[in-house]
Amino acid sequence: MSWRSPTDGFAPSKASQQVVEDNVRVMDKTWENIQKKTFTNWINNQLKQKDVAPLENLDTDLCTGEKLIQLLEIIGDESLGRYNKNPKLRIQKVENMNKALEFIRRRGVNLTNIGAEDIVDANVKLILGLIWTIILRFTISEISEEGLSAKEGLLLWCQRRTAPYASDFHIKDFTFSWQDGLALCGLIHRHRPDLLDYWALDKSRRHENTQLAFDVAEQQLGIPKLFEVEDIVDVAKPDERSVMTYVAQYFHAFSAQDKMGVAGRRVGQMGVVMQQAWEMQNEYERRVRALMDAINGIQSIWGSTGFAGYSDARRQLHEFETYKSTTKRGWVAERRELDSLLGNIQTKLKTYNLRPYSPPQGHTLQDLATCWDSLVEVEAGRKRAITVYIRDTKDALKKKFANAANQFQNNLNNISGSLTDLEGDLSNQLDTVHELILRLEPLKNDLQDLERLNAECMEAHIEDNEFTIYSVEDLSFDFGLLTQSVVKKSAFIENQMVARTKTNITPEQLEEFTETFRLCDVDNSNSLKREEFKSALQAEGTDFDDTTFENLFQTAVRGGEEVSFEQFIDFMKAQQEDRANPEQLKVSFQTLAGDKPYITEADLYRGGLAPALVEYLKQAMPARGEGYDYAQFVDGVFV
Repeated sequence: MSWRSPTDGFAPSKASQQVVEDNVRVMDKTWENIQKKTFTNWINNQLKQKDVAPLENLDTDLCTGEKLIQLLEIIGDESLGRYNKNPKLRIQKVENMNKALEFIRRRGVNLTNIGAEDIVDANVKLILGLIWTIILRFTISEISEEGLSAKEGLLLWCQRRTAPYASDFHIKDFTFSWQDGLALCGLIHRHRPDLLDYWALDKSRRHENTQLAFDVAEQQLGIPKLFEVEDIVDVAKPDERSVMTYVAQYFHAFSAQDKMGVAGRRVGQMGVVMQQAWEMQNEYERRVRALMDAINGIQSIWGSTGFAGYSDARRQLHEFETYKSTTKRGWVAERRELDSLLGNIQTKLKTYNLRPYSPPQGHTLQDLATCWDSLVEVEAGRKRAITVYIRDTKDALKKKFANAANQFQNNLNNISGSLTDLEGDLSNQLDTVHELILRLEPLKNDLQDLERLNAECMEAHIEDNEFTIYSVEDLSFDFGLLTQSVVKKSAFIENQMVARTKTNITPEQLEEFTETFRLCDVDNSNSLKREEFKSALQAEGTDFDDTTFENLFQTAVRGGEEVSFEQFIDFMKAQQEDRANPEQLKVSFQTLAGDKPYITEADLYRGGLAPALVEYLKQAMPARGEGYDYAQFVDGVFV
């Protein structure tokens, strides 16, 4: 161990300069005995290094000055010169003691109220003060943490080293904080976790924990035990100087242990720097290569991608915009980071005076800039290609729809004109109308094509088409009207041809029946279904129960399923004829009777029958309930 002399610019610590207040401190025998034991053991451990006989009694063995000089030569690593050996005279002892004290003063220690005679005369209080001053100067004063005094520096070192165990204890002083042994075990575990398992300790076993720390420190770390377990565990307040002296041994032991690590760090510092620089260079090259590969890859994809219609072009435009807002921005950030990374590499190398880094060919910032310029150019072309395709596709869609719409309207106009120009014989007109119906059929498919084209235009967000004034809704509406007109025209002609053959009905009746048929033919099928037929009868002022209506319907359809115009005219004509048949007569009686199964005298008078006829019918019809059974009467008079 080397020591600095005052000529080396040594500045004593505050702790070294503190006045030993032994003259004002009241000592009791407990801590005095502990301190004597501690200091004696400490001195003997130092003397052992040079095979000097140990002290047996601190009070008397230092009185000659020999042991003190030997101690100072060992811990000061310096010879004090000639001194009196085995002195017998008091003057010889005082000379030895003055030589020792002068050496201590030269080392920057301020000795107050301690004289050579005091030690020679075995003043225990001053002897302990002197030894403490020596320990403080030669063992503790070199402990420095952030410029603090020796005591505070040692305390801060202990606190920092035991920070991981703060949940169990916190070192606040050199007295009470050490009584459970956890602080000592924590220091050992922090530096040599292989020597004891701190986390397995029973925190309540103070004696065992302290003894364990003493044993491990002495046997594994070479830290001698300076006092007994009970001297720190079982006292009201441990002696601060004894604890500091013992704990300082931990500091020096672990500092020595750390010297190899410090040396390794110093030797390896440059290697670490170079390794870090090497790793940064590898990272730079890897990231440059990855970025350039990604840029070249996207350009390759764009160069080989075509368009499969408007939807695909829109999809690719969306992907392009997403690329610009996500992938491209990531690449921009990566390029900036690579620029910064290369700058950091060069700065790090320059800081340690190492040769600057030259990226390999193809990995320089200029190479990256060239690749980036190519990307910008290809990007612009990609955007143009997509937008031009979308624009041209929209124009093509508009023209395609317009051509189809205009042609569809022309076809409707031609059919409408042919319908308007009908003339001549009804039979020829009907043939022409049938031809028009056939011409309408393919227009249904054309309308579906128009709807598909319109859907494509809507998908392309085409809201206006300058090439046509027709919309698919307009054309569909016009087509429906024209189809309805042609069908109605066909029905009208057919009905006129039927009407022309009905010579036994007045024109007024024919017109009335025709109008009723037309209004009730809701689906323009030129025939009446059951409900339509019932509506027609009701329109003519007649109504029946379900059974009667079903009979009339079957009479009208003549075995069919719907009533044609001719069948309706024939049915209505039969209903209007003066000559009645049994069914018609029953219906008439039922009407007069108000749908009752019998008819009364009052019902007959309400029907406008003459009194004489009423009297006849009363005699002819069999009685039933409150009136007469008209159904039985009718069945009896017809064959």
